[in-house]
Amino acid sequence: MKVRTPRTPAEAEAIQDELRPLLDLTGPGPLRPATVAGVDVSYDGDRLAAAVAVLDGSTLEVVEEVTVTGRTTFGYVPGLLAFRELPALLDALDRLTVVPELVVCDGYGLAHPRRFGLACHLGVLTGLPSIGVAKTAFVGDHADPGPERGAWTDLTLDGDVVGRVLRTRSGVRPVFVSVGHRVDLDTACRNVLRLTPAYRLPETTRVADRLSRAALAGAG
Repeated sequence: MKVRTPRTPAEAEAIQDELRPLLDLTGPGPLRPATVAGVDVSYDGDRLAAAVAVLDGSTLEVVEEVTVTGRTTFGYVPGLLAFRELPALLDALDRLTVVPELVVCDGYGLAHPRRFGLACHLGVLTGLPSIGVAKTAFVGDHADPGPERGAWTDLTLDGDVVGRVLRTRSGVRPVFVSVGHRVDLDTACRNVLRLTPAYRLPETTRVADRLSRAALAGAG
């Protein structure tokens, strides 16, 4: 399934509403995926670089890396980031020789104003199990989790649980985990903890971020 490029924010929201019923939010998803991909996009004006890094699910060693550079085709609108990033990310994913068993997005899944963030959109279009791990809250209410690694609290929106606020490092700010597609929330959080053995953010995100920044600098 290909990403459609809307002409207006209203068209983009209509596409999200159309695709949302295709979500699988119960998974259960891969409990111990052999390969996990991180995706990230860096920007410089209207230039962008999308990166996909596939890591071994056990050792967290890099298995494959792909970067794609180009220009943005949709402006920045909060809640519609997927339309800005997905064309290049899907191009990069298509170039992989390894099909990842899980994709970790630097952003949101169900924790989104229309319950259809980047991780949801990418998952529906590719069919791959996907989750979102964000650095900050975008929507919803939550209490602070306990200070120890693994502590969490619910992230709620309009009375529904849309994610978890998860402490990946003791005494360090938590991350915001939400399901995207074909993964349940418990499985998503277990995978995030396995991907954060030494730092706050998943290794998949850290590697993809470095790749996208390097690709953007190289394309300048």
